Amino acid sequence: MDDVETLLFPEISPYAIHDISTTAPHRLRVEESGNAQGIPIVFLHGGPGSHCKAYHRCFFNPLYYRIILFDQRGSGTAQPQGELRHNNTSELIQDLEKIREYLGISQWVLFGGSWGSTLALLYAQDYPHRVLGLILRGIFLARQQDIDWVYRPTALLEFFPQQWQDFTAWLPKAARQDPLPYYYHCLTGDDIALAQQAALQWSAWGACVVSFGTFLPPNEFEPELLMAAKIESHYMMNRCFLQENQILRNMESLQSIPSMIIHGQQDLICPLNGAWQLHQSWKNSTFHCLPNSGHLAHYPEMQRALITATETMAQQLFL
Repeated sequence: MDDVETLLFPEISPYAIHDISTTAPHRLRVEESGNAQGIPIVFLHGGPGSHCKAYHRCFFNPLYYRIILFDQRGSGTAQPQGELRHNNTSELIQDLEKIREYLGISQWVLFGGSWGSTLALLYAQDYPHRVLGLILRGIFLARQQDIDWVYRPTALLEFFPQQWQDFTAWLPKAARQDPLPYYYHCLTGDDIALAQQAALQWSAWGACVVSFGTFLPPNEFEPELLMAAKIESHYMMNRCFLQENQILRNMESLQSIPSMIIHGQQDLICPLNGAWQLHQSWKNSTFHCLPNSGHLAHYPEMQRALITATETMAQQLFL
């Protein structure tokens, strides 16, 4: 079955949408679809600074799952867009708790990819008694080495030397070996033209690495590019507001929680070894390395693995 469209469940519309206020001035749009009496499962998008898409509902069998989607602070439908005040990892974890309580959910499954996997792990470490299970894709552990891998001259240059040059050539010479601080300065500064240029270059480099060079870079500025780049740089510049190696040092509370770790062997933005280290520290996890997949969820092999994971989790919890 190689047709990507046939791998997902049919399109589905929300049966409920909620406007939830969190720390001022933030408000979140939270949607529910599927079976209102089913297994609660929350989709955690990547980025930081990305957003949920309609097809994200389609990883879950609507007969079995109560599907919950929302955009994280400052992203997508969240208001105000691009807001950095009170926008940090601890606040995002508290948002998840507020959503759970608002929806009257006792326990739920966490489904997260990339930065979404980071957030899922951190929430589960803080609230293990609220977690039925985790399905994680494209593991990002948010260590300094994981951030440096993308935003400093590393082995990625062997794959994308021209794109790295495009990413850094317009910077002052002193900033080219460590571009992140200068990008953060531009993206969060008052010079709109400079911020727009930085957003274009930031987006082009990220799209290249995340897609193994298959995505074409944006050729003109769109406001969404600046919003996403500003939030992502805010988190990367602040080391995702975590202590170094925080996730792997705090795995004890997760040992009894069933989890499925799914990672593409060709993932260049989140190298495979991080996912393997997570699995090695988690006795109740299963590990699936996909030889023909990269970071994104659109690969047929990756979609097949994610659907299998959600179906397996449903059989364990619902049937």
